[in-house]
Amino acid sequence: MATHARPGYLSNPSPAGRRVPELDPALVREWQAGGGEPIDLFTQAHERLGGVAAFRLGPRPTVLVTAPQAVQHVLALHPDRYVKRSHRARLLIGDGVLAATGEAWQRQRRLLQSQFTGRGMRRYEQRIAEAARTTAMRWAGYARTGEVLDVGDEMRRFALDTIWRALTGHPLDPRTERELAAVPAVVAALPSLPADSTAAQGAVAAELARIDAVAGLAIAAARDGEAGPDGPGLLHVLIEASHTRPEYTERLIRDELVTLLVAGHETTATTLTWLYLLLDRSPEAREQALAAGPEGSPERRQAVQALVHETLRFYPSAWMLPRSAAQDDVLAGYEIEAGTDVLVCPYLTHRDPGLWEDPERFDPGRFTTPGRRPAHPGGYLPFGIGPRACLGLQFALRESTVLLENLLPAHIPRFRSTPSRAAYSITVRPDGPTSAVLAG
Repeated sequence: MATHARPGYLSNPSPAGRRVPELDPALVREWQAGGGEPIDLFTQAHERLGGVAAFRLGPRPTVLVTAPQAVQHVLALHPDRYVKRSHRARLLIGDGVLAATGEAWQRQRRLLQSQFTGRGMRRYEQRIAEAARTTAMRWAGYARTGEVLDVGDEMRRFALDTIWRALTGHPLDPRTERELAAVPAVVAALPSLPADSTAAQGAVAAELARIDAVAGLAIAAARDGEAGPDGPGLLHVLIEASHTRPEYTERLIRDELVTLLVAGHETTATTLTWLYLLLDRSPEAREQALAAGPEGSPERRQAVQALVHETLRFYPSAWMLPRSAAQDDVLAGYEIEAGTDVLVCPYLTHRDPGLWEDPERFDPGRFTTPGRRPAHPGGYLPFGIGPRACLGLQFALRESTVLLENLLPAHIPRFRSTPSRAAYSITVRPDGPTSAVLAG
């Protein structure tokens, strides 16, 4: 696909020494006065200045990165120059692998990585299939009775059941499901919590206590050797590690467990909810996916996966990736000073008309027809790229595909209401209920 040149999208970067173009401060003040979302400011900077742009909210500019080459430079080629600071969800996930840095992060990632690739993934196939069948049976009941359901709640229930089976070997029971409703409650509250960490902790203390109680019971059961009907889970891997690695304290095991719960169900549930909302506006996409091949065929599976990928293009799991420049650098020909806050924004990269043809159109064919998506690895990164890319990529894609293979042929949600806007937190989620009844 041909692309047009824009600032920051240069194939031959200019010599070092140029300052990053900066958004007019008057526009920033106007945005602040209007109380807009951060994405509104990011969009202005991106559209006016291109793929490497700056805006100033304090004494130093923040640099926004959306150009594929610059994205790759920051995340994949030089992660040592652009490092993570404190994670936004640290009060929830503690020192889990998402928030960890340096050598601690490397050790934690190595332990978990083998669980989400190749042979490690195969041990979760049956658990994913059982969670999908459980959801399919529940939806069949809704269809028979005409009961109103909330699609977002259903997707959270499925994704939580799946990750709970993977972690513990047990299906999700009603009590655990009720208590773990505190996880999305804390995630949704994060943007509005006080800046002071003690005050923030206090604002969600009751929810955190519920999460800690569930985690404590699960860890105790696993330590007692209790395995679920599908055998031991990821939690048992963490406990085994504690026998030889002193850093795996009770607290770190709790933090990893909660990290995997958050990353393993919140993002998948949000993606699947958006997918159904997008299909409601583009019903032909469902028909095309089902017509791609018979049930169980590779062609059908590829078409269903394309629905997921196109949804992730619109609403990437990692919609913003904050980094801090650890040293002076040159990025796409622009000077970056040590200490600069750098925001990589896949959400805007995925919607750039210089990279994607008609980007506001829901078109899963981009992912089945060669040449219809950017070839550069920095052009499509719903889970990030580089050494800190999401560990659960294959798990998330697999569970989403399996669920849709069960639900798409049988049911079409007819929405009674749809959210009018998105909420930007750890994920980009629909801001409102998604009530529906099921049609065949």
